[in-house]
Amino acid sequence: MVRIRFFLTLAILCHTALSPVSAQTNTRPVKPQKIICGADQTELYINYIKGKNIGMVINQTSVIGKRRMVSVDSLLKRGIAVKKIFGPEHGFRGTASNGAAVNDSTDPATSLPVISLYGKHFKPTADDLKGLDLVIFDIQDVGARFYTYISTLHYVMEACAENNIELMILDRPNPNGYSVDGPVLDTAYKSFVGMHPIPITHGMTIGEYAQMINGEGWLQNREKCRLKIIKVANYNHTLKYVLPVNPSPNLNTNQSVLLYPSLCLFEGTMLSLGRGTMFPFQVVGHPALKGKYSYSFTPVSIAGMSEDPPQKNMVCYGIDLKNYNTQTLRLTGRLNLVWLIALYKVFPDKAHFFNAYFTKLAGNETLRKQIENGETEQQIRQSWEPGLSRFKQTRKKYLLYQ
Repeated sequence: MVRIRFFLTLAILCHTALSPVSAQTNTRPVKPQKIICGADQTELYINYIKGKNIGMVINQTSVIGKRRMVSVDSLLKRGIAVKKIFGPEHGFRGTASNGAAVNDSTDPATSLPVISLYGKHFKPTADDLKGLDLVIFDIQDVGARFYTYISTLHYVMEACAENNIELMILDRPNPNGYSVDGPVLDTAYKSFVGMHPIPITHGMTIGEYAQMINGEGWLQNREKCRLKIIKVANYNHTLKYVLPVNPSPNLNTNQSVLLYPSLCLFEGTMLSLGRGTMFPFQVVGHPALKGKYSYSFTPVSIAGMSEDPPQKNMVCYGIDLKNYNTQTLRLTGRLNLVWLIALYKVFPDKAHFFNAYFTKLAGNETLRKQIENGETEQQIRQSWEPGLSRFKQTRKKYLLYQ
């Protein structure tokens, strides 16, 4: 009897050892590693920048560590010789409204001179760069062609190339990096909100985009900027990334960051995008849409966000996207054109729906005409080819994160 019990117990143990349950236990999914921005990996670049005179192109998004200390403050504490700060649109501390010119100043916290790259000029001058051995670019982008930080990148690269100064990029993830979509810009409509022949969403980080600017010869006289890129660790373009700091005053939530590439085209229309509310880029509306939609909001002047917003003090009726499931955008990898097409169709004064700015944002005159002619989303998308497919192939050459 004892021998029978022994063999029964042995059989059960063997069966358990070979069972699928045990196999599943041994192949439990590995928890994804934490994404680490280039700036946070100071061990990769601190020795390289010691003893050099540094200029930094930064803003409020240029943070290091859990305490979110602005990178210039952190590097100064470590004895790095930062000599100048260069600030993009919205200023170094990110407090200026959209489109507002920013003057040169002195940073009260560090006593460093702050050169505005969104005031008298977009491009650093030779005098601005005089005495610098290295420029560091550390700004959080959101992955849309009309978001001006990549235009600032272009001009900084061009100035560094002309003055034989190396540019170090402390790379950060692209929160919309999963999307490569939209019409490729016609360079006849080049502007500060669209400098290069790329689609609306380019699916690249600042580091990757800098490599493309160099590789495609987009700098003046096809010059090349010497680049040193500190990559993001544990990152690829499929991963979700929630920004730790608002990239600009009117992108004040993760929802607005993800909706921005689809909704910014409304900046080229008469409609309000919620500037002058606490939920910009999450609502769209206009007073003339009363009776068409029940949802309403009223833009007002808000210092540091939008002092004179479209449709100020007017009750606007339209769509509320604060709870829109942005996972839909991620699953398709596409911009949403439905909102633009639908609101044009119901707008009573179609002759004044668009303004002149729309062409700059779209990067061509075609998209406006297509919507006015009643073309479907599918027809519009078909017109983006083969340019969009060509861009995707070109993009592959410059990717740092597969």
